[in-house]
Amino acid sequence: MTKARASLISVDATPYYHCVSRCVRRSFLCGYDERAQQSYEHRRGWIEKRLLALANAFCIDVCAYAIMSNHYHVVLHINVEKANRLKQNEIVERWLSFHQGPALIQRLIMGDKLSDAEIERCNDIIEVWRERLSSISWFMRLLNQYISSEANREDKCTGHFWEGRFKSQALLDEKALAAAMAYVDLNPVRAAIAATPETSEHTSVKARIASLKTAQATPPNMFPFAGNPRENMPDGLPFRLMDYLELVDWTGRQSRDDKRGHIDGKEPEILKRLGFDSAQWLATYKHAEKGSMIGTEPSIKVALPLLGRKRLCGFRIPAG
Repeated sequence: MTKARASLISVDATPYYHCVSRCVRRSFLCGYDERAQQSYEHRRGWIEKRLLALANAFCIDVCAYAIMSNHYHVVLHINVEKANRLKQNEIVERWLSFHQGPALIQRLIMGDKLSDAEIERCNDIIEVWRERLSSISWFMRLLNQYISSEANREDKCTGHFWEGRFKSQALLDEKALAAAMAYVDLNPVRAAIAATPETSEHTSVKARIASLKTAQATPPNMFPFAGNPRENMPDGLPFRLMDYLELVDWTGRQSRDDKRGHIDGKEPEILKRLGFDSAQWLATYKHAEKGSMIGTEPSIKVALPLLGRKRLCGFRIPAG
C-alpha cells in the first residue's frame, strides 16, 4: 500500500533524504536506446540543469546526484533554518522564478495600494510559499513535471513519464548519509558505464572533483562539505570532502555480486589520480573546506578575474 508522503518525510526525524525517480515508458530517460536506435543523452543536461536551478531557489540542498539511463538518484537536505531566515521579498522572488504568481501578489510587487485584508491575504500566501520552499515533495514535483513535459513534447506523446511518485529514503545518521551519497555517486561505476568516479558523467562526485580543479571549494548550488561535527559548525555536510572521496574510491573497488562494475584494482588511489602527492595531500586536507577557493597558483590567477577579485587569495596547492 502506498504510504502518505508525510509519513516518509519529516524534518523532525532527519533533514536528509535519498530520492529516486524512474521512467515508466520503454524509451530511455537519458543515454542511448538500442531498441529505438535513438539517443536521449541530451536529457541528462536537462535534469542536471533543472536540479541545480531548483536548489538555487529552494531551501533544499543537493548533497549528491547521479543521472542514469532510465532513472536518477538525488540526496537532499531540508534547510528549514534557511527558509525561516528568508524575508518576504526573497520568498516571492524565489517562488516566482518557477511560477506565475496570483494577481494579488503581482499588485504587491508593483507597489499598488492594498487594503488591510489584501495585505493579510498576501502574507498568508507568502507564508505558504515559505513552507513549500523547504518541501522535498514540491522540489521533486517541479523537477519531474518539467522533465516529463519536455520529454513528452520531444517524443510527441502524452501520458505518464515517471513510474508513479518518487521514492524516498530517510537518512537518519551520518553513516547512513555517507553510505547513501557514496551509493549514488558510484551508480555509473556499478553499472559499468564509467571506470572511476571522476569519469562518471552527470554525477555530483565528478562535479565536486571538477570544482577542485577550477579553484572552487564547492560546485555552484551544491551543499558544501563543512568538516567534522563540532560546535558552531558552518552549514554543510558533516564530514570532509577529501575523506569522502577516499571513501567513494575504496567502496568502488569492492566487487558486488549483484552489480557488473567496480573500480579496477590496478587503478592508483583517487588522490594520486587527481595529482596529489603525500605532502600536497596533507596540506590540502587541512584547507580544502576553508575559504572560497582552492587550487594551484596558476589556476587561482586565472580564476580571479572570473570571480571579480584582484588579490591572490585562497589556499594554493603546490604545483606538481
